[in-house]
Amino acid sequence: MSNAKHKMLIETTQRRDEANLLLRTLLDAKKISERNLAAIRQPDLVKKVTGKSSMDNAIESTRRLIDSFNRVLDDLRRNLSDEDLAMLGPIESALVSPAAR
Repeated sequence: MSNAKHKMLIETTQRRDEANLLLRTLLDAKKISERNLAAIRQPDLVKKVTGKSSMDNAIESTRRLIDSFNRVLDDLRRNLSDEDLAMLGPIESALVSPAAR
């Protein structure tokens, strides 16, 4: 596998894992925000006007970003030899953050 492909796979996997962590954080923040708004009986004004909260929009955008990273990774893997793919197993295992496991 060329160094450029190797580097691209590693960096793309890292960015995807970071986006997954961001998504989990956004989902947690949305729960807290909704609970806090309910506790003070305050409506989400953005959601009231647009039908979606700003958190919903951020979550949706992050999911699209993750899907894009996954498509890029799939495309990169399709162009690798069986030997290259065998080498990737240990590399990708090392890249997955403990929070993503």
